[in-house]
Amino acid sequence: MVRLPRFFGKKRGNRQTVSHAWGSLGEGVFYSLLLLGGVAYASVVIVGMFWPGLRLGLWGLGGGVAADPGGVAADPGGVAAAPTVWLWLLNLFLPTALLAIGVSGIHRLLSVLGKSEERRAAAVTIPDILEPVAGSTEEPGYPAVPTCDNFTNSPGTVLDFRLPIESPENWALLGIGIFAVLWNIVLVVLGVSAGVDLAGGRTDWLLIALVAAFASVGIASIVVFVRAAIVAARVGPTQLEISSLPMRPGGRYELLLSQSGSGTFRSLSISLEQEERATFRMGTDTRTERRVVLAREISTWRSIELSPANRFEARCQVGLPADLMHSFTSPHNCVDWRFVVRGDPARRRAFTRIFPVIVFPPRVTVPSGDARIHEESVGR
Repeated sequence: MVRLPRFFGKKRGNRQTVSHAWGSLGEGVFYSLLLLGGVAYASVVIVGMFWPGLRLGLWGLGGGVAADPGGVAADPGGVAAAPTVWLWLLNLFLPTALLAIGVSGIHRLLSVLGKSEERRAAAVTIPDILEPVAGSTEEPGYPAVPTCDNFTNSPGTVLDFRLPIESPENWALLGIGIFAVLWNIVLVVLGVSAGVDLAGGRTDWLLIALVAAFASVGIASIVVFVRAAIVAARVGPTQLEISSLPMRPGGRYELLLSQSGSGTFRSLSISLEQEERATFRMGTDTRTERRVVLAREISTWRSIELSPANRFEARCQVGLPADLMHSFTSPHNCVDWRFVVRGDPARRRAFTRIFPVIVFPPRVTVPSGDARIHEESVGR
């Protein structure tokens, strides 16, 4: 007798977990509905293209406004000629998105059907495919040490090199800006469609309500983006230059910190940190743990007055201990070094700017009579 899949399966103790069979069935139904919706939407668009007399459109879809002989779009010089292009672009984009999501979801379900959890977790991903194409990220002659090419291709204005920057605030600002642009593009398309209906003497209250809801979110996104951009402009960019690269244990290096912006900074500090990353698998889940194992403050400045015409510049020196661990990278473990600049502006949110660096292994001198010398220690 065939047993039906159970809705819940016991995992540990009193906890229950949803059956994978029912979960796969739910996903299949969801993606099938999206696929059917895309097919139906595309059919309506195609019918409206070849049989404009059939009024199948929704807000101008298919034979919507343009199919109405007495409508505004029937007039070659009317106001609906240009908006029709945007309506058709929207009508082509929506069914394409529904079809793409539905087909990709069903393909993914069929590709893992009948496979174990371990086989699914070990499936090849896009980064795994592109990794051989990207080339080696190790420094020649230094196994498991990251290359230093991307750190020495930007000369500094005073010192030898300018370090690249990683700013979480900039990524957040970029994400807010992209969301605001895309959302308001959709809002403009819907607004044009509503305007065409009103100009033709028709009132679609559902469309007007949708435009009002989209407008509230669109205005809020613009306000948030403008406020974040103003804060970023007031704080200003941060630059860090170093006298020599790559860094080595036991060496001493000079740093030049430049901070632009306006207003008063309660404090501005720079520190050197070592972060270790470990990537491991717990069951079928892949996790990455990060921990700062060494944090050494280099210098701190307080009560700084900045103006757009006068940026803050300060020099300091940092010495690396002779027994520290060099930079290291592997599929499961990494050792990263970085300079961290932390600022605390008055009446604004504190910020953090990260400048990664590469630390090479120390040079080792060997007696000249040994034929195996004439190379640096590579930590093989």
